[in-house]
Amino acid sequence: MQIPPRILALGGAVAVAAALLVGPTANAAPAAATPDAIKAVGSTCSSALPSQAHDTLRLIDAGGPFPYRQDGVVFQNRERLLPSQSRGYYHEYTVITPGSPTRGARRIVTGRQSREDYYTADHYATFKRVDFGC
Repeated sequence: MQIPPRILALGGAVAVAAALLVGPTANAAPAAATPDAIKAVGSTCSSALPSQAHDTLRLIDAGGPFPYRQDGVVFQNRERLLPSQSRGYYHEYTVITPGSPTRGARRIVTGRQSREDYYTADHYATFKRVDFGC
């Protein structure tokens, strides 16, 4: 399991200083989203997420421990619904579904940017970018 770096964990000033010292990297800026990706990804207020999604987001910010061994694996974006990025940019995490005997269909997919989180309740058929400002 690989946990993606979160700029938030470094703190804003440290991240800016590191970016200035190191310079641009291959994944420093997101690639332009394709028109299909822009249409496919809506947004949702973080307050509209189920409580279990908030639990998952807290675990991601803390670096785990995660309930499933698959949590933190690279999300391949095979559906091409999220903006196109290089392999390893996105990682996925289970959002526990109460009463489900399996992992269920709910996931949080994170990008490398700080607070770039997407929620899917239908196992990657649709995504909503989580808006933490509403």
